[in-house]
Amino acid sequence: MLNEEICKLRDKLNKSIENGNDYSITYKLSIELDELIAKYYRSKTLTKNS
Repeated sequence: MLNEEICKLRDKLNKSIENGNDYSITYKLSIELDELIAKYYRSKTLTKNS
């Protein structure tokens, strides 16, 4: 589930960069992607420790 969300957001971020969208939009997408990736790794760490 998180993998799919990460892939979709990564594609959206890449398109934003390629299209030269406003920096604030690209930055917002980047922050959202970072948060999803952190959430993914936290869930993996919790799974390993259980």
